[in-house]
Amino acid sequence: MRRLRPLLIAMVLAPLAGLHAEEPAATIRESFDAGFDPKRFSTPIPNKNTEVRDGVLWTRGASGGKYPPMVYLPVQGTDVAISFRYRHLESGGWLWFFVDGDDGYGSVDHLLRVKLLRTGVQLEVDAHSLDPKHPQVQPGKAADPVSHAFRLNEFLPIEKVDLSANEWHTVRLDFAGESVTIAVDGKRWTQTLKRSCFNAAKRKLLWMQNGGEKGIELDDIHVAPAGKP
Repeated sequence: MRRLRPLLIAMVLAPLAGLHAEEPAATIRESFDAGFDPKRFSTPIPNKNTEVRDGVLWTRGASGGKYPPMVYLPVQGTDVAISFRYRHLESGGWLWFFVDGDDGYGSVDHLLRVKLLRTGVQLEVDAHSLDPKHPQVQPGKAADPVSHAFRLNEFLPIEKVDLSANEWHTVRLDFAGESVTIAVDGKRWTQTLKRSCFNAAKRKLLWMQNGGEKGIELDDIHVAPAGKP
């Protein structure tokens, strides 16, 4: 019997070795109603650019820094479904949505950018490497101070989508392993990408908003395990 124990243990553990070691997703549902908790966000709210107004998150104006105003939301999970709605209140401008996560070398950085322009959508994938001579390392870009990894920027072509109307648009991202499906307004525009860097724990979401003085509104931010509505 003693001789059989190692074999029995190996038989029990073998199926477990092939399981996907994912980090469970934490569910977030934010509709900016009377129960809104600003502590959920790492960006102080309200601030000079962002506040809750009429049941939505309103961001407008210039930040005074290098980039337009930004809003950060910490998240948790590897295979996650993310969705939100946004609306411009004036012509022009754009909204860039970032998903940040583990870079594979001990730090957290951008993994994917969804650039929501008024006339199209552009995706940018941010993988990482310890090789400073990798062809996708941007000239002059320093390594991460923690992981010493370099960001690899992959710019996909802009795809034409008419987002010029000042109306609500719905954005959804479904991460599953190395794949992500991005959709704008349901089936109006959708694309699926497969990259190894997507199979990482997601750590925060970022909305960088160039909406002019009238601004951009965000609402109905949902984060849930993959496959959930």
